[in-house]
Amino acid sequence: MITGLTQIHKRINLAAVLLVAGLWLLAGCSGRGSVSDRGEYAYVAVTEAGLRDHVATFYNKTGVVHNGERLQVLERMQSKRFVRVRSPRGEEGWVQERYLADQQTFDEFERLAEHFKTAPAQATATTEEQVKVHVLPGRKTAYLYLLNEKQNVDMLQRQAVDRNAPPLQLKEENQKDADDAPDEDKVKSDNAGPPAVREDWWLVRDAQMRVGWVLGRTLYLQVPEEIAQYSEGQRIVAAYQLDEVQDGDKKVPEYLVLFTEKEGLPYDYSQARVFTWNARKHRYETAYRERELAGVLPVTLGRQEFEKEGNLRTFVLRVKDDDGTVHERTYKFNPPLVHRVLAPGEEPPAPRHRKGTRASSKGKSNR
Repeated sequence: MITGLTQIHKRINLAAVLLVAGLWLLAGCSGRGSVSDRGEYAYVAVTEAGLRDHVATFYNKTGVVHNGERLQVLERMQSKRFVRVRSPRGEEGWVQERYLADQQTFDEFERLAEHFKTAPAQATATTEEQVKVHVLPGRKTAYLYLLNEKQNVDMLQRQAVDRNAPPLQLKEENQKDADDAPDEDKVKSDNAGPPAVREDWWLVRDAQMRVGWVLGRTLYLQVPEEIAQYSEGQRIVAAYQLDEVQDGDKKVPEYLVLFTEKEGLPYDYSQARVFTWNARKHRYETAYRERELAGVLPVTLGRQEFEKEGNLRTFVLRVKDDDGTVHERTYKFNPPLVHRVLAPGEEPPAPRHRKGTRASSKGKSNR
């Protein structure tokens, strides 16, 4: 009888121990998640971040991770404020989740880099300060890479975005191309918010062939000073070298330059102007100017055979109609003259009239 009671007491004690252990594990899980067994990864989205041995006011630093590095996620806190990670060097520790970008964001950057690796640059710019590179245009969208001050980038595409609109979101599958991103006019909020303030965002490519969206006003467009002085209060969007001429012992480039009135417009440029070099007077002159355009990038440079004139340089402008349809216009450059190339049966387009712009002016003019 005594032996039977002893067996019962042992079983009760074992059950109590298991119950206490289960409650302890449950309490522990209330603040921390389980170790990830899914092979989850995250990427450092700040210049650098320190790893800590535990989440508390006082802690020891266990390592440092740097922008763009791939980290293995080991554990998450239920509050989602901290993540325990392992660095490429084997360092382990806790880091704030807001310093990280997720796998989906990284995959979209990879897709952008592949899609635009051979896209022709529309202009070249320099960063004026450290700049965040976003996966979609907009201040509230996810970012990963950082561009340092005085870093050169290729400018590929422009998009105007309402800075007060809800951020664009990545799709789970079949990511859309950057040139298919919705116009900000299509982004609507259920509740009336602050008025639209549109700003330019540029899709850029850096020296490491990383591609992403950067706020336009953080970029300094690289344009020759000799050309920039003729902007007449307009914003220069891009400059393309068409040719170069000999002036004494030097060669001077000649340019096609695009201008716009301000940022945030539904088109990329409103004026195209060709600057040729007068070797006798040693100065730039306007060989051609076309205003009141609703032009969109990209611009294409090339060459074409013309029966009487021979092989000439050409450029193609893409211009929106009033209904939003984009048409291509081809121009030939027979220095110092520029002429529109009309397709058989094509009539010259009627000039556009937009409020607040001057009438169209074509042909030669000095400065």
